Amino acid sequence: MQPKTVLITGCSSGIGHATAEAFLDEEWEVYATARNPADVETLGDRGCTIATLDVTEDDDVERVVDRVIEEQGRIDCLVNNAGYAQFGPIEDVPVDAVHRQFDVNVYGPHRLIRAVLPHMRRRRQGTIVNVSSVAGRLSFPGGGVYAGSKFALEAMTDALRAEVDEYGIDAVLVEPGPVDTAFTDRAEDEIAGVERSGAYDSFYEVFEDTQAIGGGGPGAVAPERVAEDVLNAASSTKPASRVPVGTLARVSVLGRFVPDRLRDRAFGLMDKLR
Repeated sequence: MQPKTVLITGCSSGIGHATAEAFLDEEWEVYATARNPADVETLGDRGCTIATLDVTEDDDVERVVDRVIEEQGRIDCLVNNAGYAQFGPIEDVPVDAVHRQFDVNVYGPHRLIRAVLPHMRRRRQGTIVNVSSVAGRLSFPGGGVYAGSKFALEAMTDALRAEVDEYGIDAVLVEPGPVDTAFTDRAEDEIAGVERSGAYDSFYEVFEDTQAIGGGGPGAVAPERVAEDVLNAASSTKPASRVPVGTLARVSVLGRFVPDRLRDRAFGLMDKLR
């Protein structure tokens, strides 16, 4: 039998890299992509097909999807993993930075989904896995732009799931909590570009402790743990619509059921205890 084929974005490190290895171990045909192909050379050495893909570029998306179809004749699973976090108080984040955040985290997955769906519909099967975050269900001070992008991705996936059900296609949200990756390194780079108003010094003091935003602190899960859930979703005949990853993720999503006033008080108390 012809092996199944998966296209994964954002494979240079962390969750994407681990996910490519997990699919490869299960003998899938793996197309591992990144903006810089040098970042995924080791995956190529292991047996993945590597490709340059910037999810903000329409031409890149079209070229890579066409290549997979030409070489394999099918895309059984799309994993939209590429993403980053733009942290900072809403007032301090420039509009251009908000545009960039949504271009990668929201419009990027949308570009890929539009490109692969005609092929999946023709075969009447396939799975789209969108790597979201616990922040896609619970926002927090200093994380409004990032959480907003993940809220949008979750809303789009909820709609997509119902739209493609009749074609035998599944749409799944994987929602990690803190993950032990270099995620916070990119977040620190992005926050350096905010326009500090001087009104939110307490946030920046908390941010300096990267564990406060989930970069390998207590409760963080390994990227391989997230990759396992992505693979399970792609392999299941009836995958769950949402898959929180890790104990902190499962607990944190319950916070959306807490009344807003109480949740706001809790954030205020956390600031005072800092």
